[in-house]
Amino acid sequence: MIIYKTPDEIESIRKSGRLAADVLTFIEPHVKPGASCLELNDLCHDFIVKHGATPSPLNYRGFPKSICTSVNDVVCHGIPGPYKLRDGDIVNLDITTFLDGFHGDTSKTFLVGKCSRAVRQLVGDAEASMWEGIRAVKPGGHVGDIGHAIQSFLEPKGYSIVREYCGHGIGRNFHEDPHVVHVGRKGSGSALKPGMVFTIEPMVNQGDDEIYVEDDDWTVRTKDRKLSAQFEHTVAIFEDRVEILTLPSDSELDPVVWRRAR
Repeated sequence: MIIYKTPDEIESIRKSGRLAADVLTFIEPHVKPGASCLELNDLCHDFIVKHGATPSPLNYRGFPKSICTSVNDVVCHGIPGPYKLRDGDIVNLDITTFLDGFHGDTSKTFLVGKCSRAVRQLVGDAEASMWEGIRAVKPGGHVGDIGHAIQSFLEPKGYSIVREYCGHGIGRNFHEDPHVVHVGRKGSGSALKPGMVFTIEPMVNQGDDEIYVEDDDWTVRTKDRKLSAQFEHTVAIFEDRVEILTLPSDSELDPVVWRRAR
């Protein structure tokens, strides 16, 4: 069941989402060769707590840390540990904060040190595919429009898209309906209506789309061990516009990505 949000509730999600985005801004200088994933986790945890929030992933269904750190062929849900980042790695940091009763969810894949052109292209295309999905969100449309836009952008470039994990509604609950799959057919799926708030977070593989879950029951890897990259924003639908709720405090981007013509 989709839980539609009031404007006041959306504003509360925005405050939490802005904090999550500020975590990514804060941690970026620390994402460098020699930094361990556990160190990044601890820095993010302290930043979140100091700003009056709690990390949503911590103890969520048994997840043991405060953020997800997904390195190289890890698709998602990487558990921060002693691994030290190396020159040429990529790492996705998935940040979700719980502030004043609402969750805010965003993620970014970082380039570590000097990366090859192919790696930079993968990360750039993953981010661009997220924006393709965001631009497809309009009241009166359908969830399938989002997946169609992402799939139409990525597959001609030779990438595959993870199907087992998807975007999701968010608010007072970490995960809600609708499920926002990153492949799809125009006009299919739930109707997009004012009051909906959900994430768009395509997981883009260099190789094929087959994945597996490690014995820790969390870490998801590509079966062919090729790289995977991901970016994520949370968006809200209003009667006359669509807004991103996970821009950092100092962002110069307009949060409104679509506005109804007058």
